[in-house]
Amino acid sequence: MFPQLSDRLKATFKGLTGRGRLNDDNIRDAMREVRIALLEADVALSVVRTFLERVRVRAAGTEVLQSLSPGQAVIKVVHDELVTLMGERNESLNLVSRPPAVILLAGLQGAGKTTSAAKLARFLQEREKKQVLLTSVDVYRPAAMEQLRQLADQVGARFHAKGHDPVAIATDALAQARVGADDVLIVDTAGRLHVDDEMMAEIAQIHAAVDPVETLFVVDSMIGQDAVNSAHAFNEALALTGVILTKADGDARGGAALSIREVTSKPIKFLGVGEAIDALEAFHPDRVASRILGMGDVVGLVEEVQRSVDEGQAQKMARKLRKGKGFDFEDFREQLVQVEQMGGLGGLIEKLPGVSDLPAAVRAQAGGGETGRLIAIINSMTPGERTFPAVIKGSRKRRIATGSGTQVQEVNRLLKQFAQMQKMMKKAKGKGGLARMMGQMKGAMPGTGNPFAR
Repeated sequence: MFPQLSDRLKATFKGLTGRGRLNDDNIRDAMREVRIALLEADVALSVVRTFLERVRVRAAGTEVLQSLSPGQAVIKVVHDELVTLMGERNESLNLVSRPPAVILLAGLQGAGKTTSAAKLARFLQEREKKQVLLTSVDVYRPAAMEQLRQLADQVGARFHAKGHDPVAIATDALAQARVGADDVLIVDTAGRLHVDDEMMAEIAQIHAAVDPVETLFVVDSMIGQDAVNSAHAFNEALALTGVILTKADGDARGGAALSIREVTSKPIKFLGVGEAIDALEAFHPDRVASRILGMGDVVGLVEEVQRSVDEGQAQKMARKLRKGKGFDFEDFREQLVQVEQMGGLGGLIEKLPGVSDLPAAVRAQAGGGETGRLIAIINSMTPGERTFPAVIKGSRKRRIATGSGTQVQEVNRLLKQFAQMQKMMKKAKGKGGLARMMGQMKGAMPGTGNPFAR
C-alpha cells in the first residue's frame, strides 16, 4: 500500500534503528527525509508541517531519548502520529435509522462510484446482513444504469431505476425500498469531469429529496491533493459524512489518504483495494499506518482468513491427510481459489509483518496474478490428470498450456512444485509429521529457495 511513500519512510528509519543513542542532529536529519517523503507523496503542505511538528516534539522528548532502543521509539512516534492524522479509529457507517437507510455516493467522473456502490452493497449484505437496493440517477453517462444493474445482479442486490429525471428516479427508488422492506438504499449519482454549479445544484436537490443518513465522497486515491480540493467543494454543497478512497492498490502516492481527514475533518470509511467486486475494506487508520511503515496488518489478515476460508473444506482436507490419501490437483485448486478470495497472494503478503523488506522483485512476483495463472492451468487439465498428474507428458503439457494461455515451461514448473508439495504433505502423516513438514517448509520461504519462485 502506497509503495513509494512506504519505501522512503523505511529507508529513512533504517539508519535510526541501529543507533544506541539519538541526538537533535539525528532527529533533524530524519525529519528532513520524512518531509521529503510526504511531499513526494503529494500530502498537503499544511498537513506536512503540522505532522512534522508533532513528531519532532515527541521525538525530542524523554520517551525517545531515554529509550533503550530510541530508533524504534521514533518509528512508534511516527506510527502513532500517522494514526492520529488519518483519524484514530475506524468510523463505521451510521445506519441506525428507520429503514431504509439511504447512502448517497458523490464524486467526480472516473472515481469509481458505480463499482463502489456495488462493492458497498456486497459488503453490507455479507458483513452486516442487510438487504440492499441499488439505484442510479446518472442519466448522462451512456449505459451507467445498465452497468449498475449488472453489478447488482452480480452481488445479489435489488436494483430499481426508472425515468429520466434524477430527483424523480431517487424518490421513486426510495418508495420501492420501503415497499420491498429493504434495509439500505444506495444512490449512485452522476459524476462530472470537474466541479461545476449545475452538478452541485442537481446533487443538492437529490440529497434533499432522499435525506441520506450517509453522504460518501468517492475519490480516486491516485489524484493526490486534488482529492482534497474536490472533497472541499462537495462538502460545502452536501455536508459529507465520510470518504471512500478507491484504487488504493494501484500506484497511489498516499497523499489523499494522509490529507483528507486533517484538511476536511471527514473520515475515510472505506478503501477500494482492487477491481474485484469484493475488494473493499473498512478503513482502519492504525492498520494502514502499520502497512505504510512495513509492519504488516496481522489483525486484518486473520479477519480475512476467517471470512474467506471454508471451514468444512479445511476439515475435509485434514481428514484426507490423516487417512493418508493423496493430495491432488483438485485439493490444490480449492486452496488457490480461497487465496484468490482473500485478495490474492499479493494482498496476503502485504499484511504480513516484515515481508515488505523482501526484494521488490519477489513482492512484484507475488502480486503478479500468479495464483490466477495456476488456477487456469489446473482448470485446463482433465479430471483424470488432476488426480494422477504423473500421466501428464509432452502432448498433454502442450494442450494444457494452450488451454490456459500459458507456456509449457509454466506447466512444467507447476508440476515440479506440486510434486514437492505432495512430498511435504506425506510428511504431515503420523506422529511428529507436522513438525517435520514445517521444518521442510523453512527453506521454501521467499528469498531462501522458494519453490514457487520463477
